[in-house]
Formats: sequence, C-alpha cells, structure tokens
Amino acid sequence: MKLTLKIWRQTGPTENGSFESHVLDDVSEDSSFLEMLDQLNEQLLKQGNEPIAFDHDCREGICGTCSLTINGYAHGPENSTTTCQLHMRKFNDGETVTIEPFRAKAFPVVRDLIVDRSAFDRIIQSGGFISVRTGSAPDGNSIPISKVDADKAMDAAACIGCGACVASCKNASAMLFTSAKAAHLNLLPQGQAEKDARVLNMVSTMDDSGFGNCRNYGECSAACPKDISLDYIAKLNRDHAKAKIKEIFS
Repeated sequence: MKLTLKIWRQTGPTENGSFESHVLDDVSEDSSFLEMLDQLNEQLLKQGNEPIAFDHDCREGICGTCSLTINGYAHGPENSTTTCQLHMRKFNDGETVTIEPFRAKAFPVVRDLIVDRSAFDRIIQSGGFISVRTGSAPDGNSIPISKVDADKAMDAAACIGCGACVASCKNASAMLFTSAKAAHLNLLPQGQAEKDARVLNMVSTMDDSGFGNCRNYGECSAACPKDISLDYIAKLNRDHAKAKIKEIFS
C-alpha cells in the first residue's frame, strides 16, 4: 500500500506542535501499525530527518504503552484492540491516516506522539495497599469468594491503564480507569479493610490531577481495548457515596 501519513510533531511539552505529512510506499497489509511507524522512521533516518517519537513496549496488546489516536479514534478503527495489535489491512491503499497523541489536560505531550500518563500512577498509588497478609500462594478454597465476584474482579483487573478512556471522553474523564482499579480490589475479601479510604483517596487524586467529570457518554467503554464495562463506574459512584457518608458521620 501507499499511504499519506499526517503525524503530530512536537519537540517538547512547552513547544507548539503541528502536523507533518509523509508519504510511505510499499506498506504490507500484514504489518502492524507500529511496524508501519518503524518503516517510516527508517525512511526518515535515510533522509537525514528526525524520527517520530512514539511509545511502545510489549507489542502484544497487554501493556497499553502504544496509545495513539488514529483518524480520531483511540487505538484506531478496530474495536477491542490496542494500537500495536492493529494491522494495516484495516486501511486502504492511497488513504490518508492522521496520527496524534492522546489529548487530555492530565496527559501533557512529552514529544511527538508520547504523552505523560503519570497521573494514572498517582491514582493507583493513592489507592494504597491491602493489609491482609497473603504470604505464599494460599489454597484456592481457603478464602471463599463467589464466582460472580471473582469474575467481576478479574474483568476489572483486565484494565491495562492505556488511557483510551480518557482520550475518547469529551470531558477527558478517568472514571472508567479509576473505577476498574478500585473495583478489582474492593470486590474481593482482601480489599474490604481499606475499601472506603481507597475509594475516597483515588477519586480525590483523580480530581486533583485535572481529569474531567463523567457525563455517561459511554465513549470510554466503547474505546477500551479490554471492554471494561460502564457498570464499574456505577459501582464506584455507589462506593464513593457510602464512604463519604461514613466519613461525615464518623
């Protein structure tokens, strides 16, 4: 395939950025999107130009590092897929592809397509730890957990923290991410002791980091590569309301 690539270039967080166009020929439809960017960078280096800076790590769809906005969609046009697992067969010969970083106040651009998502780290850190001593791996039946709760906790734990939910939300809300990270601990017996403090601290940190409010548009769940359900946002709202009431009357 022959593609025209409109790519966001920005030399630093305090600099103004702009789109830059490149024509890339002989792109295999079997290559991944990141392999296509590697091919473009090889072309730029041969021309004596600065390569495009973009984040990547596992290239297996499990780390969330490869977050890009492609033709206006977080991670691109294919559902339930990270950028690194998106293949060029999803695009057409001669197509113009627009590539830019995730856009959110809480995700400042570091360089080109790389954003600083350390706000997510701060939200997780504020959730603290569980005080239950786990020691070595316990016997599977030593802590009774219903299959329903175990399944819900496992689904929440599937969140890879890529930030697609924030990038796709009109308000740049991090509610889906925060609710998933809170729920996978709060649904299990080991997480009950710190449940209220965890919810209050994580929501407070989320607000302080500059994320917007949730308005239930549902774009976050639609863009999530791991299909995290909006149900977790509803659970976080309930848990937060209960924790706030307990805090007021304690």
